[in-house]
Amino acid sequence: MDGMAIGANAGRRGAMFLAAVVLALGAVVVRAQFASGITLVEVYATVTDTHGGPVPGLGQRDFQVFEDGAPQRITTFASGDVPLALALAIDRSWSMAGARLSLARAAARTFLERLRPGDRAMIVAVASDIEVVAPLSAERAQALQALARLQPWSTTGLHDAIIACIDMIQPAGGRRALVLLSDGVDRFSRATAADALERARTSDVLIYPIALGGPRPALFPELAALTGGQSFELRDPRQIDKTLSTIAEELRHQYLLGYTPSRPIDPARPEWRGVQVKVNRAGVRVRVRDGYLAR
Repeated sequence: MDGMAIGANAGRRGAMFLAAVVLALGAVVVRAQFASGITLVEVYATVTDTHGGPVPGLGQRDFQVFEDGAPQRITTFASGDVPLALALAIDRSWSMAGARLSLARAAARTFLERLRPGDRAMIVAVASDIEVVAPLSAERAQALQALARLQPWSTTGLHDAIIACIDMIQPAGGRRALVLLSDGVDRFSRATAADALERARTSDVLIYPIALGGPRPALFPELAALTGGQSFELRDPRQIDKTLSTIAEELRHQYLLGYTPSRPIDPARPEWRGVQVKVNRAGVRVRVRDGYLAR
């Protein structure tokens, strides 16, 4: 579920990251769901069946929303048609060279083609530097060309990259997601895993981290759980295409639940508020963010 849209230091290259945001997003001003003075809380819910597949066709009456345990009245509802802004981040460090990077490029191309025509995506290359190789756009041609040119280079600043990608996609507004493909090993960042988790917790970005060819770091499932996304561990990189197809399908079938908090927000007293969502349907599971910073 969505949290407070706040700025964060993206590491020692803060100025470079801000420049990348301007290039990727342009001079776009959007409404943040939990900015000061905004009372509409927007929750993006993923509902799956016992096999992990999305459950379509639910209505507003199928959901219950609670804030700090208190029931809330749902005033906004949308099913499956909420526009998406996506950052697709690919680790291109030397540890990904060879089959891993080739498979990641091919699966990413297929993934982009499975998004809705109006969905916007940006491609971020992750190494010791974080580079936007294709800006946020609904046009796929530039993104596909950027993927084809992606070559291995340098080492991995994974924690810095997670923070930078969140900061890049956060201003896009609406439903935002980060899909991260990496072997999961940080070798260069100044930011810690705790820094990345804190930034994810206070953002509005669903995170889907995918560990390729090695053990999944503890950071990945924590990022997914905090943000309402999902993490994956692929010992066989050839499974990446199937995994990205699963994520694409999930992103096409999410629900938007909006409510005005029954307990007013006091801008002078920022506080963390937990949000829970229940579905009045047997045999299903719902994933949402764990709360938001009200201020």
